[in-house]
Amino acid sequence: MKNFSWGHGVVIALFAFIVFILSMMFLFPNGQKNSEMVTDNYYEEELKYQDVIDAKKKADELQEKPVYSQDTKGIKITFPKDYNNSNTTVKFVLNRTDDQNLDIKKSVQLDAGQSFTIPAQVLKVGNYTLRLSWTKDKTDYRMDYDVIWK
Repeated sequence: MKNFSWGHGVVIALFAFIVFILSMMFLFPNGQKNSEMVTDNYYEEELKYQDVIDAKKKADELQEKPVYSQDTKGIKITFPKDYNNSNTTVKFVLNRTDDQNLDIKKSVQLDAGQSFTIPAQVLKVGNYTLRLSWTKDKTDYRMDYDVIWK
């Protein structure tokens, strides 16, 4: 230990710091898989988010709201029976929380029972966020549901 000086300590500390930084680069990125943004054009959609807030508020004010149910055929979204679907466009986005390749986005028409079904064939086991939006007489509505497909 006679030849150990403060210069040797600085070199050892610098070497330990470099080893630490390299281990952070190679070990921790492996835990970041499947961390995707919800959408590719996030910032543009963020600017339009006030419209989404207004549509959710309008949907909350409804007396009867659309409901969803699950069975072996898929996910069924049912609007109230007295809902007149003339002048109505219905869109849904089914976002998969861990893989955007499994997302489903579609415009649909309501059937005679004021409902539509997302078929089970297009769904994979896991968590989804169902974003249901519709326009009735030039008024936008939106409701979000957390769905666990088993």
